Amino acid sequence: MSDSKLENETSLRPLVGTVFWIAIAFSTFQIVTAAFSPISSTVVRALHVGFLLLMTFALYPGATPGGKPLVKLSWAIGLAAFALAFYHWIFEAELIQRSGELTRADMVVGVATVVLVFEAARRIMGAALPIICLSFLLYALFGNYLPGSLGHRGYGFDQVVNQLGFGTEGIYGTPTYVSSTYIFLFILFGSFLEQAGMIRLFTDFALGTVGHTKGGPAKVAVISSGLMGTINGSGVANVVTTGQFTIPLMKKFGYRPAFAGGVEATASMGGQIMPPVMGAVAFIMAETINVPYVEICKAAAIPAILYFITAFWMVHLEAGRANLIGLPKDQCPNPWTAIKAQWYLLLPLIGLVYLLFAGYTPLFSGMVGLALTCVLIFGVNVSRSIKVTVIRLLFWVALGLACSAFFKFGIGAVMALIALLVAVNFGLKGGPATLKLALGALADGAKHALPVGVACALVGVIIGVITLTGIATTFAGFVIDLGRQSLFLSLFLTMLVCLILGMGIPTIPNYIITSSIAAPALLELGVPLIVSHMFVFYFGIMADLTPPVALAAFAAAPIAKESAMKIGMQAMRIAIAGFVVPYMAVYAPALMLQGGTWVDTSYVVFKALLAIGLWGAAAIGYWLKPLGWFERALAMVAAFMLVVALPVTDEIGFALAAVFVAFHVFRARKLRKEQAAA
Repeated sequence: MSDSKLENETSLRPLVGTVFWIAIAFSTFQIVTAAFSPISSTVVRALHVGFLLLMTFALYPGATPGGKPLVKLSWAIGLAAFALAFYHWIFEAELIQRSGELTRADMVVGVATVVLVFEAARRIMGAALPIICLSFLLYALFGNYLPGSLGHRGYGFDQVVNQLGFGTEGIYGTPTYVSSTYIFLFILFGSFLEQAGMIRLFTDFALGTVGHTKGGPAKVAVISSGLMGTINGSGVANVVTTGQFTIPLMKKFGYRPAFAGGVEATASMGGQIMPPVMGAVAFIMAETINVPYVEICKAAAIPAILYFITAFWMVHLEAGRANLIGLPKDQCPNPWTAIKAQWYLLLPLIGLVYLLFAGYTPLFSGMVGLALTCVLIFGVNVSRSIKVTVIRLLFWVALGLACSAFFKFGIGAVMALIALLVAVNFGLKGGPATLKLALGALADGAKHALPVGVACALVGVIIGVITLTGIATTFAGFVIDLGRQSLFLSLFLTMLVCLILGMGIPTIPNYIITSSIAAPALLELGVPLIVSHMFVFYFGIMADLTPPVALAAFAAAPIAKESAMKIGMQAMRIAIAGFVVPYMAVYAPALMLQGGTWVDTSYVVFKALLAIGLWGAAAIGYWLKPLGWFERALAMVAAFMLVVALPVTDEIGFALAAVFVAFHVFRARKLRKEQAAA
């Protein structure tokens, strides 16, 4: 058995034994430090990375060339990595006092931590990201030998180790800080909701609303994956959860396997841009550019809706082209009955949205949302009475918020009071079963945090090198020089960088790298701050749908029983808005609510909807009837004109769109009459 195969199988198994309890300890540690802040942020980051390394080496043991798992060795390495994290806690004061002057022990700990983070990332994500980060590390060590503007003045080995292994601009930099706070909490939030049955609620609602319409099964995939994205923000996780149901259902009703996989991959990746939770990148972005998280949500809202409208529209057109029907009406659940039976599942999500938009921090909102989920959902399981649980919930939350407001208690007071209610509920009949579910959610949350957390730690190497050497300035200067001649060329170059990087690395490191290098250049060219960062964020997501290495397509391939390459090609067709909307937002920032009036925003949204409709018809080759080559070309040119947003292009786009609609409607009526006469 190969290394990668063994690791993949290991990662799919449920946590048991010692690893299970380590995962629970990890989640508990993150909740306690987020609620009460008993130790410094630097120590929290170090212990967060220590837990990540311990769990990674325990779950991904590797194997000998003969295929024998190296379990004991991996456990020893993991425990050693965890022990190294305490070095930052025990010697915290000394490390601050002698910052930049490393002792021999500091050097050993720093080098060992960097090496272990590289190896952990290789075991979880493969060699691509470690190789990219290693190239940056080598640049820091030997870049002084490079010619011209690429070279730097040279840095000693101890300087590089200090930059990467200590301080807040390397492994323990901003990405790790965000991973150890916001990201982990929201992953736990999604894990608890999934344990409570949120997937079933979303699927039943989607089946009941669109399952019986033309191409219903694929529309179910779009809606259910989009709704799941609101609570977990993980594209690949969505594919392997909702895809287990939606992909076979689409195939059963006539969709080609490649198209079915493409629909699920496209809809699932859209979860990363769907407020209120979005993906982990949104939290990193908010921290990086120092804007409230709710502003990121506002900027992402309209493009996210357009993204899912595109997927829905493409599915509808494909169903019309292939003459695919929906499920029988009597086999679809009643959506309102599903909501009536499980409406309480929505309360934590509603509470989270309210707190975010009321101005509370993501940390506070995430903690309260997690607590509400615990109390409400598991309280219902224990007491078997929704009314009783809701009354208890409202009482304790009101008391906790009152204490927080009037007595200046922090989030810890709220959490302590809510924890008391949880303890009371667990003491009732059925408590042990509920406690088992809660522990399972804690363990799953820690497990799901591994790839995100390890990636955040490793890309700290890139940030550390960029900060140390200033290489970003060189690239930014090139992009700015290019942009003075053509903003479109600068945007196109940035898009290519995102897509190429995304062939081997996940969205998080992709965003961190490109936002560090390219986003400042776009900002210098006049692109608004949030729009410039959203631009690289969106194309980092599109990279997961773009062959030859499309992570979402590879996740869908075994379920669809189809080539990942074919699924990726279909996903690119379906996700056309993901490639178009970022350009429109740059030329018309009102699309992301960055400047302009509501009239400006409404106009841009109308243009985007029209462009999406035209792109979809051209890509699928169908609207009311199959399109000829002339109609497809006309629709594509009209859509392109609406996107470019240069003087006169809007007028040309609207005119060509009108010609396309008139010509196609006339042709469709003519064909209908000919068929009726025949």
